[in-house]
Amino acid sequence: MAKTVERSLPLEPPPVRISRTLHAPRELVFTAWSSAYHVKRWFAPDGFTVPQAKVEMRVGGPFEILMRAPDGVEHWARGKFVAVSKFDRLALDLTVEDVKGHALFRAYTEANFSDTLGGTRLDVTQTYTVLDPDAAWMVTGAPQGWAETLDNLSAELRRMQEPSDAGRSVVHTSFTLERTYDAPVERVYLALSDEAAKAKWFGGAEGQWRLMERSMDFRVGGHEHLRGRWESGVVSTFDAIYHDIVPNERIVYAYEMHLDGRKISVSLATMQIKPAGPGRATLKVTEQGAFLDGYDDASSRESGTGFLLVKLGASLSD
Repeated sequence: MAKTVERSLPLEPPPVRISRTLHAPRELVFTAWSSAYHVKRWFAPDGFTVPQAKVEMRVGGPFEILMRAPDGVEHWARGKFVAVSKFDRLALDLTVEDVKGHALFRAYTEANFSDTLGGTRLDVTQTYTVLDPDAAWMVTGAPQGWAETLDNLSAELRRMQEPSDAGRSVVHTSFTLERTYDAPVERVYLALSDEAAKAKWFGGAEGQWRLMERSMDFRVGGHEHLRGRWESGVVSTFDAIYHDIVPNERIVYAYEMHLDGRKISVSLATMQIKPAGPGRATLKVTEQGAFLDGYDDASSRESGTGFLLVKLGASLSD
């Protein structure tokens, strides 16, 4: 429905301030802001959906969500984290755009977390700068929109605390990535099969992830284990078993991923190495995954694998 433009609305309307007591630990409330998986479930008013999101909780990390209204109209909120104080405070500098990339208004968002009787007090302040006067009407609905959004956050926190056997589901997906490296086949195979060589590249980004446990028994039937804590506080665990090994040619393994003790996926991975000219090799990675019980953020797995393959390439030059 078309909106009547109210030219009298200020280009810098008053900030919206809203507080809510959420019946969950402060660490869990903070975690609900920390990943696309959670944000897609609650960061929108009633009737809206978030079909796409990219969230990397670190200063300078992206916070990008696509909101779809009940009538199908879509808007992007794109920006980045400008402050992250673990379990205490977040600040986001966002710009709301239409689907053509036209900027409508800025929304500087601050969230403060504190312990209170019954759980966590969340205080949100959002400050606006209208960039397109024709979009000023959108800001006037922000107080109601935030109230509904925090209702959805409350529902997501309840879901996060429920037993995992509620709402069972499986989403299947697959992807293939190829990278060619300036290193011989034998060197690439070593980076995949030797624990010390693999430790140089197989893990989270420096400064965003801290190693907790690592072990590797590279043989058919052998196990690999990796556990680390992300900057957001979330603990991820990788557990694999090797099923097929052809030296310098092929590795096949199955692995499970857990977040904070919750199993989120089971995957089959195949790595194939082939010569790509003198002193060069091509690595082909194919994964077939089953994402469990609502955790269907398969695009993040593919992009994360791509990130690891870049780190692998960097390790080959050491």
